[in-house]
Amino acid sequence: MNSFGRIFKVQIFGESHGTAVGALLDGCPAGISVSAEDFETDLERRRSGAKGTTKRKEPDMPQIISGIHNEKTTGSPISIAFFNQDTRSQDYNFRAIPRPGHADFTGHTKFGGFNDDRGGGHFSGRITAGVVAAGVVAKKIIPNIKISAKLIEVGGQISDFEKVIEHTIKKLDSVGGIIECVAEHVPIGFGEPFWDSAESLISHAIFSIPGVRGIEFGAGFAAARMFGSEHNDLTLNAKGETKTNHAGGINGGITNGNTLTFRIAVKPTASISQIQETFNFETQHVEPLRITGRHDACIALRMPVIVEAVTAIVLADLYLINLKSKI
Repeated sequence: MNSFGRIFKVQIFGESHGTAVGALLDGCPAGISVSAEDFETDLERRRSGAKGTTKRKEPDMPQIISGIHNEKTTGSPISIAFFNQDTRSQDYNFRAIPRPGHADFTGHTKFGGFNDDRGGGHFSGRITAGVVAAGVVAKKIIPNIKISAKLIEVGGQISDFEKVIEHTIKKLDSVGGIIECVAEHVPIGFGEPFWDSAESLISHAIFSIPGVRGIEFGAGFAAARMFGSEHNDLTLNAKGETKTNHAGGINGGITNGNTLTFRIAVKPTASISQIQETFNFETQHVEPLRITGRHDACIALRMPVIVEAVTAIVLADLYLINLKSKI
């Protein structure tokens, strides 16, 4: 439900306009150095402020409640909270009039109307603050693996992103994007065939990020248009290094020692300022709706660090699973 992982387990909690959001981490080895300052770089990358991002301003100072003492992990569950401050719940009243593209209708139906719908509640991208914090700890479990993600496309354009964003804002609209993630120095042997393949676990975690609509590894969908002689990665040495990396660093569900590479598709932000039509459950009619509040014109702008965090969480768990299997 709200947790992920076998040994390194991450559970998220909170709602967009509730008291706080955060994460509870279990299974983290004791003795790892972690300070409040370690979270700052990644949390800054997630914050709003750039053109095209929401005007909601949250300080996002992590409150470490448990599991870390004298800047060392203790081996007990790590609880990290971010207390919400800049909320405007009066801008969010969509129980009777579900917003197009949002989880208003599905959330209301699934939870019998008891879900917190302010600002999207538990469905909000605000929840990813805890995910990024979990990623900071996960990266410390696998310090030799370098993970980096970047935005490579916005609205179908591979350059001049600012111009695309400006045009989108003028249209009172939103736009999506594509993010590429690479993980270098991933050991050979992470993952299992079939259900727990490295791709399966990464995909599972990636699709938990609000707004993700697709993922491809290595050559991805382009592989369907290639010959086997083109797609096969030729092995160059005993270390398993290959001439190309169309497989994206995974064969048979198991990491092969080459760079792990994948790309994700992020949808346009659902909340736009244009007038849209939706069904009103109180009046029983389709009516025009103008969404107010503060929203990102492109949620993909702030997502690379979230993608890195999720990838680190998966790899940290796989690392600890492999470590346990060798004991």
